[in-house]
Amino acid sequence: MTNKTNKPLSLCVIGGDGIGPEVVDQALRLLDATNLTYIKTTAEAGYAAYQKHGTPLPKRTIKLCREADATLFGAVTTPPNIDNYFSPIVRLRKELGLYANVRPFISLPIANSQPNIDFVIVRENTEDLYCGREHVTPEGAIAERVITIEASKNIIEYAFKLAQKQNRKIVTVVHKANVLRITDGLFLKIAQEVSQNYPKIELRDMLVDACAMQLIKNPSQFEIIVTTNMFGDILSDEAAALVGGLGTASSANIGNNASLFEPIHGSAPKYINTNKANPLATFYALCLLLEHTGYENTSQNIKQAILEALKAGETTKDLGGNLLMSEFTDAVINRLGK
Repeated sequence: MTNKTNKPLSLCVIGGDGIGPEVVDQALRLLDATNLTYIKTTAEAGYAAYQKHGTPLPKRTIKLCREADATLFGAVTTPPNIDNYFSPIVRLRKELGLYANVRPFISLPIANSQPNIDFVIVRENTEDLYCGREHVTPEGAIAERVITIEASKNIIEYAFKLAQKQNRKIVTVVHKANVLRITDGLFLKIAQEVSQNYPKIELRDMLVDACAMQLIKNPSQFEIIVTTNMFGDILSDEAAALVGGLGTASSANIGNNASLFEPIHGSAPKYINTNKANPLATFYALCLLLEHTGYENTSQNIKQAILEALKAGETTKDLGGNLLMSEFTDAVINRLGK
């Protein structure tokens, strides 16, 4: 998306549960410091919303997300043993048609980040085992794995177009077609077909277990990884460990008519009101949001300020610093435009 009008950015904000509202507030402090004009609406999702409204995803939230240019999302708590409870972020992705989950990973100037890492995991975002089709059987339970032609083609096309846009030369499709011969066999076949339209980009394929090992052994070989929903979820959490942990990693959820941006960490309730959470992943989610909505220069300014703060060691404890959450935000804000 490109911002071609003089209208201010329309932003829907969902803090959610746990540290979600806190890290989102810090990201908004950072956005305010850029002097970019935007209009904010606030919506609810998560366990707190369930306790208040009887659903973790009120209809009003879906409506506000559809009406906004983009949504900034914090984190939610999803208890496993509550009847009629569902993951609000998984449901929201389906409701808004956010078929592409895009998670970039790049080396950072901190002690617990490996060097020479610069790749993106592109994850199908609407089906697979996360479609929620489960039922109890006399023997136990069954979950259906749904892989469709349309969804597979959409995400693989997205991965190749992203590679083209970013001048990357390799797309690696990750699968388990040796065992899941029909579902992942289909995903691999579609990747091979789509790749024919991009002769300047090399298609590689890799089994998911081999990919999990190679992310540790030789992560610099990857440029774009495209895979199915659950494999992408697991691999991207593993990839986050290469660049400093879940507190550094962000996620873009992209559809044809809506978009949502979030840190990939959870709600971390033990850190509520301690001012010790790391807001970096939410800062990077904000940067992805700004780039998607046409504010690339603002995003680059924020990224540069973040890197300068990290190089100076001015960050939170989990990244080797000694700052509180709000102090880290201050450190980044103080470097904006310098």
